[in-house]
Amino acid sequence: MPRSALLAIAAFLVAAVAVALVHKPSTAERASDMRGFLHEVTADIESCAAGVGESLTALHEVQAEHFSNASDVSDGISVAQQGAANCAPANSEQIDNLENYQVPQSLDSFGLTNAVTALVAWAAPNAEQVQSDVAQVLAATTPQARKQSEAALGQALSKLDAERALVDAPVTSAIESLAMHSSPPRLPG
Repeated sequence: MPRSALLAIAAFLVAAVAVALVHKPSTAERASDMRGFLHEVTADIESCAAGVGESLTALHEVQAEHFSNASDVSDGISVAQQGAANCAPANSEQIDNLENYQVPQSLDSFGLTNAVTALVAWAAPNAEQVQSDVAQVLAATTPQARKQSEAALGQALSKLDAERALVDAPVTSAIESLAMHSSPPRLPG
């Protein structure tokens, strides 16, 4: 290859890098990227989050009936076990997608990469553990076993809350900075 061709290619690459470094995305471009971010992460976490909500709802309904309806207890255990499986990366393409999600470069200043990491941790292992603990509470056959399972569930819910805060803070900050009318993904717990 002639030397002049190599110099032309090198000059082109230097110019491309310089343009990339100088270009600052507009607020409209960043807001568009943020909408894409919210759409993607919400779609990826939706199944797991729904399972957490359904598991906790089933638990509260069974507790309201004082564990008197065996069919509801059995159904609640099934819902919780299935929900836990939906939060495992090995069982969920959406969680696997979330693990590999790349935040748009225009949103780097908001710390959303850490929010995505926290969102993955919210799902696996924390949402998995909450739902497994719900199943254990429902399956407990003695007051002592139920009390131990409820204590474990309380600890798991605390961890879930902590991860949610790590997700919500930077996402909410980005939404507010971009003056958007959106909200972070809904993460029950």
